[in-house]
Amino acid sequence: METSNMEIKLLEGLDDIDFGATTEEVAEKFGKPDETEELDEGDDELETVIWTYNDKGVTLFFDGDDPKLFSCVETDNKNTTLFGRKIFAMTSQEIIDMMTAHGFEEVDEDIEDWGEKRLSFDEALIDFYFEKDEMVTVNWGVFFEEFDESDLEQDTKESKKK
Repeated sequence: METSNMEIKLLEGLDDIDFGATTEEVAEKFGKPDETEELDEGDDELETVIWTYNDKGVTLFFDGDDPKLFSCVETDNKNTTLFGRKIFAMTSQEIIDMMTAHGFEEVDEDIEDWGEKRLSFDEALIDFYFEKDEMVTVNWGVFFEEFDESDLEQDTKESKKK
């Protein structure tokens, strides 16, 4: 998969990888990760697997029981686009204007403990992080609960066939 340009698809995924895809499906399209990490938040919390692709500047997150499902992306890839625009070339105000123009009017703006400015658009489940009004990273995803039970059952059946 060519990743010199990475297209954000709000509430849907990244390029042609949809949220809800299994790790196997993502590996087929995106390749094997450079690094993997497993987070276990305890019995009541979802288990998370993190795949990092260093040369692509992207980290993918998978949640749930088996099969783990693609749920979130974080990137610092400067070629990332949203609504056809390269977002890393944009200021925080330009991001706000673009998101507002596409119907995402509620923005939460905050300064994180580590000093980065965060713009969050909860309706779109996307966060933009800035240092000195220069974007440094963006992450977006989908709520795990958004995966329909039939989707989960179908993914499980398909992964068992392979």
